[in-house]
Amino acid sequence: MNDEFYYRGLEKAKQKDYAGAIEEFNRALQLTPYFAEAYLQRGLAYYDSGVIHQAVSDYTQALNFYPDSVEANYCRGLARVALKNLPGALEDVDRAIRLNPHHAAAYNLRGIVRRKQGYIQDAIANFKKAAELYLAQQDKENCRLCLAKIKQLQPPEKQIVSPQNSQITPIISTNEYFKQLLEKAEKGDTRSAIADLDWVLQADPQDAQAYCCRGVVRCKMGNYQGAIADFNQALQLNFHDAVVYRNRGKARSLLGDNQGAIADFNQALQIKPQDALIYVARGNVYRAIGNYLDAIQDYTQALQINSDDAQAYYNRGIAYTFLEEMQHAVADYQRAASIYCEQENWENYHQVLNSLKKIQQSSPESKQQKYNLLRQRLLRLVGGYWEIAQKLIEQQQNYHPGMSQEWYLQKVIDDLERDRGR
Repeated sequence: MNDEFYYRGLEKAKQKDYAGAIEEFNRALQLTPYFAEAYLQRGLAYYDSGVIHQAVSDYTQALNFYPDSVEANYCRGLARVALKNLPGALEDVDRAIRLNPHHAAAYNLRGIVRRKQGYIQDAIANFKKAAELYLAQQDKENCRLCLAKIKQLQPPEKQIVSPQNSQITPIISTNEYFKQLLEKAEKGDTRSAIADLDWVLQADPQDAQAYCCRGVVRCKMGNYQGAIADFNQALQLNFHDAVVYRNRGKARSLLGDNQGAIADFNQALQIKPQDALIYVARGNVYRAIGNYLDAIQDYTQALQINSDDAQAYYNRGIAYTFLEEMQHAVADYQRAASIYCEQENWENYHQVLNSLKKIQQSSPESKQQKYNLLRQRLLRLVGGYWEIAQKLIEQQQNYHPGMSQEWYLQKVIDDLERDRGR
């Protein structure tokens, strides 16, 4: 009777009715508690339905009864990878290969584990062995996938290392590999970088760092919604790195979600409070919503961390121009231009010079200077929010129509200073 339940479970699993399959296997095991194959198949059903911990428990139970089961060792290794238990996964896959040296999928899985551990050369050797076995089995599709993994892992200047010469010491770490892909994207080859990252994620859909890296590249391509989806996936896989929040914040700001962007930058700063890039990014959002004083504070904080940050000087200069503090703006523009010149970053150098030229060519007439000074005083009184100042000016225009702009500015200033007891 237990065989009947077991075979019904296999049929339901084949139809992807995993809950029904688990129920049938439960019945089989109630009749025969030592039925190793039923534990294995129930573990597969649990794995396919996403209940990974329970799958590992069933594979372990199967191995207690049948420790030389190649499939149970391989399946537990696969599940342990999903649980990020890489040492345990490596033990299982090593045992599966010892029991069956021609198990192509086991070599492929060991390649994935070694790549995640940062041992790229050893990963390549395992993918190569898997490709050879798949080819011998006339499984051309899996062979092609293994060769593609080798290609995207292999540094351009290196040749593929044969298994006989494979060493445990890695050629490059996983972080260095992703850094190479980001450098490729920075040089404009974003399509190739995306293709490489797609291969990584096809090989291991649980690679949170790859999602983060692909999100950064998608941002460079202007695909901000796709980038946010990748950053969300990285966070769901518990990759709570400051770079994820910082870059998701940038993408959200570019889509117009300024408050969401600020929330992301705040989260990033809790993780990495000495990252100047985060302060500059948050300062840009503050500036975009008209909060110039907080923007200046963030740019200043970034410069305390990195005094040679040309972008922080330039952006702070822009914020100062909105507050009509032209002397400070000119000083920041000049400092930014000097740094860009030293870096031979000519595109940004000329952009700063153009901004500096516009300030220097502004009208020196006393009337304009007076208006600018009044506007600057009023902005300070309302915390840098010109929208508030504009509403106060409009109220005075309604009460006292026909007066000059300078008169309205002075009237609002006088009223605010009187109310504050100045």
